Amino acid sequence: MNPTPVQPGAPFQATLGDLVQDLGGELLGPPDQPVTRIAPLDAADPGCISFLANPKYRAQLQSTQAGCVIVSPAVRDEAVARGGAAIISDDPYLYFARLSQWWAKRVRPRAAPSIHPSAVIDPSATLGADVDIGPLAVIEAGAVISDGVIIGPHCVVGARARIGAETRLSARVTIGFDCVIGERGILHSGVVIGADGFGFAPVKGRWEKIEQLGTVCIGDDVELGANTCVDRGALGDTILEEGVKLDNLVQIAHNVKVGAHTAMAGCVGVAGSSTIGKHCTVGGSGMILGHLTLVDHVHISAGTLISRSIHKPGQYTGIFPSDDNASWEKNAATLRQLHSLRERLRALERSNS
Repeated sequence: MNPTPVQPGAPFQATLGDLVQDLGGELLGPPDQPVTRIAPLDAADPGCISFLANPKYRAQLQSTQAGCVIVSPAVRDEAVARGGAAIISDDPYLYFARLSQWWAKRVRPRAAPSIHPSAVIDPSATLGADVDIGPLAVIEAGAVISDGVIIGPHCVVGARARIGAETRLSARVTIGFDCVIGERGILHSGVVIGADGFGFAPVKGRWEKIEQLGTVCIGDDVELGANTCVDRGALGDTILEEGVKLDNLVQIAHNVKVGAHTAMAGCVGVAGSSTIGKHCTVGGSGMILGHLTLVDHVHISAGTLISRSIHKPGQYTGIFPSDDNASWEKNAATLRQLHSLRERLRALERSNS
């Protein structure tokens, strides 16, 4: 179904029947009931549709004012008992995600593609059909821009770079020379792809630059948050496989490989030449040192430093719990004594044996 765009400034309204027709699910309630907004359970009014995915919010189901709730079959009876409409879905969170996409297409319709007269495009660049290029963007020699790509204001696409179909660059994105971006990507403002990796050789108290001769290759359906950086490789390439999702302010160093459908939260840093498996997650401010390997399905808790390779899937955490400062300092001082305490304990065990 092709969405009907909303006129600028006009309120958007859909019916529950519209939603279920396009997104599926079992509707319990009148199909002509209007919906004007998506909202969380505790902030919804009768014009809203909400969802229950996390069991810890289950108590809010009975008190919410939402006109319709998206729930799993397990809470069907509770949804009916509260009154109001409900949509039954096997995965309410996935339904909510797809609803948000459905909604966005209608309230944020894409303008007709155009090339702004202030854009600077080298004559040797190749532009596909329906490409949209914003003000003051720069497309350098030999770049290939595929069909339906959106390039926002002040973006720079370097020489011979390639951008796959339907990929969207927000304002001020920089794609370095020879870098490759797959299809349907989303790069938010400030993303930099293909800056030099951090490579220097020490010589007599100073640093000699190591030229970074590789590039960056990014697969399809990758999303990179604002001000995230992916450095080019020193010799080989830095690689993000399909479906990778990186939050804001993530740093991916040179020659890192990130496996398909891995996700990293804000402020994560991955040092050079590490290999991260598929379907991994890294919590906010997690750090992975260089030249390490993490197998598929490894999950790193927020704030954790990974200093050794991980060869077994699972959840890994290395966080010293927070406390009031005085208690934390005492505990930290005790931790510094653990080695000597262990040796004293061993000596006592030997003397008593």
